[in-house]
Amino acid sequence: MKITSKITLLFLGLSTGILLLLNAFILYFEYQFNYRDFFKRLEARTNITAEINLLPGGNKTAYAEVRNRYLERLDGETEYIVKADKQGNYKNPGVPEAFFRDIINLKSSTYRKGNKFFAGKIFEIGADRYIVIATALNAYGLNEINELQKILLIGFFGALIIVFFVGRAFSNYTFAPVRKIIHSVNNITSDNLHLRLDEPDGKDEIGELAHTFNNMLNRLETAFETQNNFVSNASHELRTPLTVINSELELALNNSTSNDKHHEALTVIHDETTKLIQMLNSLLSLAQTGFDGKKQNWQRIRMDELVLTAVESVKKIMPESNIQIDFSALPADADSLHVLGNVNLLHLAASNIISNGCKYSKNALVNVKLFLQNNSIVFSVTDQGIGIPATEVQHIFEPFFRASNTHQYNGHGVGLPLTLNIIRLHNGTIGIRSEINTGTEIMVSLPLEQADNSN
Repeated sequence: MKITSKITLLFLGLSTGILLLLNAFILYFEYQFNYRDFFKRLEARTNITAEINLLPGGNKTAYAEVRNRYLERLDGETEYIVKADKQGNYKNPGVPEAFFRDIINLKSSTYRKGNKFFAGKIFEIGADRYIVIATALNAYGLNEINELQKILLIGFFGALIIVFFVGRAFSNYTFAPVRKIIHSVNNITSDNLHLRLDEPDGKDEIGELAHTFNNMLNRLETAFETQNNFVSNASHELRTPLTVINSELELALNNSTSNDKHHEALTVIHDETTKLIQMLNSLLSLAQTGFDGKKQNWQRIRMDELVLTAVESVKKIMPESNIQIDFSALPADADSLHVLGNVNLLHLAASNIISNGCKYSKNALVNVKLFLQNNSIVFSVTDQGIGIPATEVQHIFEPFFRASNTHQYNGHGVGLPLTLNIIRLHNGTIGIRSEINTGTEIMVSLPLEQADNSN
């Protein structure tokens, strides 16, 4: 999930919590206000009822007229007047017992049961004591609260929709500079390392990020130029004298009239010089593919033809090799066998893998298989050789690393790292599975032409 989506969801979640809390407060205080207001209305009715029915004087008719004219009749409104007996006891007229006891103990009380409200008070008229109770249903208040709940619910979901779009716009606006940096960085390759990111005038985190990227690009450009200069210079400065030395040694060996010890010494020097030239060529190839392999010429390559060519090359170098090619899983459509890449580099990678299989299996059967899998073409080489110790498999692609059981075989530990670089340059993957004294399988997966046209 992108960080802009995460921020939008976080913004929405926080806003949802705030809105729920706000709505809960509104409903709570509305309930409290509505209940207090209705209790006050009932308390007023208990006082008026007492004035009309209990208090002496000539204002009873006036109170009754005021009540009938100006005081609305509540739903289910009922009044009770209970007179204390000679012992000071009261008879419950049918109201909740807890409410009735509170009136006796506290002189006045209010009570609610569902949507029915009660208010009661004790009045002392001369030597007599009375409890006056008024009850009614708060139908209007209940409707008012229900309407408020509907309004809050509609407003809540409406606000969430607004918050979602505002949050998305906010996150997109906030990370627009980051997306610009990502786009600029993606456009910088080994071909245009001189490009730099635009640094904002402000000293915020975005400006600091762009400045950090530019510093990193400066270091990368310097490192790449250093490596490029080394590869270019080494190709001439190292190969030329070694080639001259090797040629002179061959000439000396051919014209040698010295004793056997001198001839043997010259032979050893010639062999070691040849190995040094081979190692140097491998190292230069490794450096070249690691730096500017993408500058090589890319073309459509038919993988079955490339594998056949690689097998022929290995057989020329190792005539006693036993290689079996399996193309049985390939489709009949030849157009589905093409990849985009550099034919020389891929040929070198395939030859390295096949020749390793032949070398470490002492010319036992090596199976080379080609098949399609998930928009990729898979090149598999399985040998019956010495295998690789389980603890060393993870190091097999490190330059100059050689397994502990390969000392009797010639090699420099450069072939597989070079192969790995080549496969990575072609956006492919390489995997290895090995068992000691049983054999090794190496699988290379390369994207088909129609699945990857980025190069």
